[in-house]
Amino acid sequence: MNIRQFRYSADNFSYLIYGEHSAWAIDPGAVEYILDFVKENGLKIEYVANTHSHPDHTSGNNDMLNRSHAKHLKNKYMRNKGQFELEGEKISVYHTPGHTEDSICFHVGNFLITGDTLFNGTIGNCFTGDLKSFYESVKHLMSFPKNTLIYAGHDYVRASMTFAKYLEPDNSDIDAFLKNYVPYHVVSTLEEELRINPYLRFNAPNIIKFLDKKALPTGEEYHRWTSLMAVE
Repeated sequence: MNIRQFRYSADNFSYLIYGEHSAWAIDPGAVEYILDFVKENGLKIEYVANTHSHPDHTSGNNDMLNRSHAKHLKNKYMRNKGQFELEGEKISVYHTPGHTEDSICFHVGNFLITGDTLFNGTIGNCFTGDLKSFYESVKHLMSFPKNTLIYAGHDYVRASMTFAKYLEPDNSDIDAFLKNYVPYHVVSTLEEELRINPYLRFNAPNIIKFLDKKALPTGEEYHRWTSLMAVE
């Protein structure tokens, strides 16, 4: 199974999961680019889906559905079913509440489409206010194989690495990650995220030391998570 990333607006991403003939469009704001790619490659979009219900991710739905004649897979249906197939290959859907209550991630082969739950170098805002669920969602994503490719809902890499450097000024992995950053294809491995993303590094000694200096709680793992979320 293949994946194609399409940038739209200032920093949003759409995705196309596709095989030899069929495709899924996810957060399809880049309608024209997606349809051009589909036409050039002889594909048919079978389904349109969203990582969550925020309008910057759903704005392309109606246009895409009208022009592709695809079926819209609703969030609740995907969460309940949990697993789908495209040309015989499994697509897993995981409920990852935190950014929004309805946030989901798509796992296909060795890539993970994470929406606004996990970005390359940071995480989404916790608009639900449910830090515990967000923590559990992130812990779930951290359990995937380290070679998993992370495809996020936005490109916030430069700002994220500035903040990461503030927390860990001596982390050379941050510099290496920025050196390899290319805005036309934004992706990272989970292994890279575990080295550079502060919100996956709440057990790292340097992060704990930083939080201690700020007099923030660090006694338990969840305390470190909530303390990191409070850092500005």
